[in-house]
Amino acid sequence: MALQFTDANFQSEVLSSDKLSVIDFWAEWCGPCRAIGPVIEELSKEYDGKVKVGKVNVDENPQVSMNYGITSIPAILFVKNGQVVDKLVGAQPKGNFVKKIEQHM
Repeated sequence: MALQFTDANFQSEVLSSDKLSVIDFWAEWCGPCRAIGPVIEELSKEYDGKVKVGKVNVDENPQVSMNYGITSIPAILFVKNGQVVDKLVGAQPKGNFVKKIEQHM
């Protein structure tokens, strides 16, 4: 299951990690966010132990969302060694996520 990243654990789980993190910024009321939810879950299983795949609920975690200037959701950030190395915005096919993950692993 995808990890749950929050304002409280983002530093320790994402920024301090030496693994690539894939973070899905989403909200319950967002249709496209719900559409890619199953893809995020699949990726978390397929890359378990190699990549941290998680979600940030923007309504419940406004600080992290503001820190990264998230204005449109779904927004997927790819973070490695504390730095954003790539970003996708909007519902995307699974292949786009896999390509970015493989490129930055």
